[in-house]
Amino acid sequence: MALPFARCWNLYRWGTKRWGVSAGGSRRGISFKLEEKTAHSSLALFRGDTGVKYGLVGLEPTKVALNLERFREWAVVLADTTVTSGRHYWEVTVKRSQQFRIGVADVDMSRDSCVGADDRSWVFSFAQRKWHSMLANEKAPIKGIGQPEKVGLLLDYEAKKLSLVDVSQISVVHTLQTDFRGPVAPAFALWDGELLTHSGLEVPKGL
Repeated sequence: MALPFARCWNLYRWGTKRWGVSAGGSRRGISFKLEEKTAHSSLALFRGDTGVKYGLVGLEPTKVALNLERFREWAVVLADTTVTSGRHYWEVTVKRSQQFRIGVADVDMSRDSCVGADDRSWVFSFAQRKWHSMLANEKAPIKGIGQPEKVGLLLDYEAKKLSLVDVSQISVVHTLQTDFRGPVAPAFALWDGELLTHSGLEVPKGL
């Protein structure tokens, strides 16, 4: 569904506030925090907005600011920094979470959708002790990584690739071929536990 012009413009202005490192820059990737105004009411940010935790009850509706950029139906939050070029790497520490999705999404994806459920987001999903890549609600199994304590993500915007990285081996486990249409932001969804993000990292040698 097309977004109203005013909403598109607001999302565009939010998405272009901060930019990732350009293709001609250093090996250091984007540095980001999680954007509270996009966070679903069941999610709470912590550690200077670099971590997110799931609450079954969620925040009281009266304490959640009304905002068109907030995800309404699913427990999703986006980062506050967008990417339009270059190669970028970040890591995610998993704390007591058995069901989550990590990847990137168009900054103007529908706030009634979940990352991985439409063609505006590209994610790796962990549930029931298994990994899958997800696009438009289609899943493909991923082998050879197991239950994580920390994983990495490598985004190559020009090559239209998003890769899941085994940080213990510094090796690519699986790559999603994507079709970016504009600015994308790191995206996270979870239904238990906590995720802690680590950004501003150099792309590891060999990747």
